[in-house]
Amino acid sequence: MDLDTLQVETVGLDQVEGALERFFEESKNRAARIGPGYHGLWETLERCTAGGKRFRPRLVMSAYRMLGGRDLDNAAEVGAAFELLHTALIVHDDVIDRDFVRRGIPNVSGRYRSIAESAGMSPDEARHIGFSAGVIAGDLALSNAYRLLERVEAPTAVRKRLGEILDEAVFASTAGEFLDIETSLDVSMPPLEDIVQMARLKTSVYSFEGPLQAGAVLAGAEEQVVMLLGEFGRNAGIAYQITDDLLGIFGNETRTGKTNWGDLREGKRTTLLSYVSSRPEWESISSLIGSPGMSAAEADYVRHILIDSGAKDYSADLAKEYAARAHTHLESDTMPKAIRAALEPVLSAIVDRVR
Repeated sequence: MDLDTLQVETVGLDQVEGALERFFEESKNRAARIGPGYHGLWETLERCTAGGKRFRPRLVMSAYRMLGGRDLDNAAEVGAAFELLHTALIVHDDVIDRDFVRRGIPNVSGRYRSIAESAGMSPDEARHIGFSAGVIAGDLALSNAYRLLERVEAPTAVRKRLGEILDEAVFASTAGEFLDIETSLDVSMPPLEDIVQMARLKTSVYSFEGPLQAGAVLAGAEEQVVMLLGEFGRNAGIAYQITDDLLGIFGNETRTGKTNWGDLREGKRTTLLSYVSSRPEWESISSLIGSPGMSAAEADYVRHILIDSGAKDYSADLAKEYAARAHTHLESDTMPKAIRAALEPVLSAIVDRVR
């Protein structure tokens, strides 16, 4: 389930695109003075940033506007910073997952692997070159997310708070990624609370909590509203991740854009597997989970067990529960009606995907 499919208003996106275009033009000009190769790396990074529907900037701009903000050009710098953070994380994630393709085309690592292969390097050497370029490009995107934030015109206290919000997004996302790696070292399935914590760290903070709170802070919203938006984002992000894990196994491949047994082959830690691991049915599928050679027929068998054991229904209900928790924060008397109306469709879209 792509975050791009969730409905959030698009007012202010032209300004975000303008901020990103200016940033990349400046960066490419700087890089060109060093050399054509470095310029090419920046061009590749720019292509990786293009193409999405800017879900995180849309949340920034929506919160900002609905809470009284009017300087869209200024707010767009915040939105662009979160988009560049997103680029950094997916570029690094592709390195971690040893992927060379994203959205059907070569990613940063894939492009530089191909360049290395064309130069006559061995497959191992070419892979190393590709992943090295991915690390470097991700570092550039990450560090420059902070640079974009420095362009925001606001009082010192507001700028400091925005920096803290972005830093928390980076800190939490990195923690979530590390915990994901750490849990893979243990053959046993982690308890539900650990999986939910990973979902919050990897998804909620930088995709929901941070953008909403940043937009609210820049608009000068009351602290109680900023806090409520953080709680909304936390629960909405967890609901989204649980739904995404469901669709990764039971979703339509044409709609999700990926095979529906990749997560099973990987042995990805999800609420589905956490639930079934405590039941007798686990014994019949535990040797298949995480098997790189899992066949389509074996994946079908695992899906059958996940349904019969109640794991699928349990996870779907859990996603709805977290969405309902998120909605309670929107219903607070403190929450302005405009922002409530803007965010309710996001929750509806999350829940609708598991029906």
